[in-house]
Amino acid sequence: MTSVSRTTIKLNDGRLMPILGLGTWKTSSSQVFQAAVETAIAAGYRHLDAAYCYRNEKEVGAAIRAKIQQGVIKREDMFIVSKLWCTYNAPEDVPLCLSKTLNDLQLDYVDLYLIHFPVALQRIDDEVFPMKDGKVLTKDTDYLDTWKAMESLVSKGLVKSIGVSNFNILQLERLLSVARIPPAVNQVELHPYLIQTDLVKFCQSKSIALTAYSPFGSPGRPPQNHMGDKDPEKLLEDPVVAAIATKHQRSSAQILLRYHVQQGIAVIPKSVRPNHILENTKVKLSSLLFLENVILMLPVDV
Repeated sequence: MTSVSRTTIKLNDGRLMPILGLGTWKTSSSQVFQAAVETAIAAGYRHLDAAYCYRNEKEVGAAIRAKIQQGVIKREDMFIVSKLWCTYNAPEDVPLCLSKTLNDLQLDYVDLYLIHFPVALQRIDDEVFPMKDGKVLTKDTDYLDTWKAMESLVSKGLVKSIGVSNFNILQLERLLSVARIPPAVNQVELHPYLIQTDLVKFCQSKSIALTAYSPFGSPGRPPQNHMGDKDPEKLLEDPVVAAIATKHQRSSAQILLRYHVQQGIAVIPKSVRPNHILENTKVKLSSLLFLENVILMLPVDV
């Protein structure tokens, strides 16, 4: 079983992953973002979640380098995550994507490298979503072949741990049936409006750690996909969340983060505001009844 301490999760390969990380998807301008990452590191974040397709790994790398030069951290203090983008899922392209990431991050290795999606896209120039006639151009690459290439990155010392993102139970079962190195992590969207109970239980039964993205809901979803009063983007405004926050004298964001941490699930909130970055680090609550309050009072999947 994956074991959890107050601040870290022990992965199935024995390595420790900080339970709280900084998400970097859909961030702002490069200067603002780099400053935000530096602020996060100064505030104590040691887990940074990046990805090739976010197009901001240069800023993440510059922030890490600045804090190393200032003596705030050493490289080994940090747990850096990146993800293989779908246009590089062909086995021969996997090292190319990682090489770009390592170059941008100014690192010799990443601590965790994930297959971003179990779907392959055609590689056309540097397009993230190659399109033709209004349709995304997919490619027939089996993620099992992609995984073999991921495993070779471990043996070369370019990544310490490997995992997946956005994989469902059937995809995980298929991967586990052939994997020489089982996935250490599955990163998926999780929050009280999307609890994915079966997936969580499955991953826990297979010693696959979970990382929750979009812990505050999905405010970045396209307007056409909004779901009315129970739309995930309104999770911070949920009255049950607000009631628990008031009871424990915390913010709604802290309650939603603690919801995952209490269950041993890593969580990667994103923010570029210094006050929110600092606030998100303070998720420890003293009440022994907190877990019961959160699990029983928060709404389930809608």
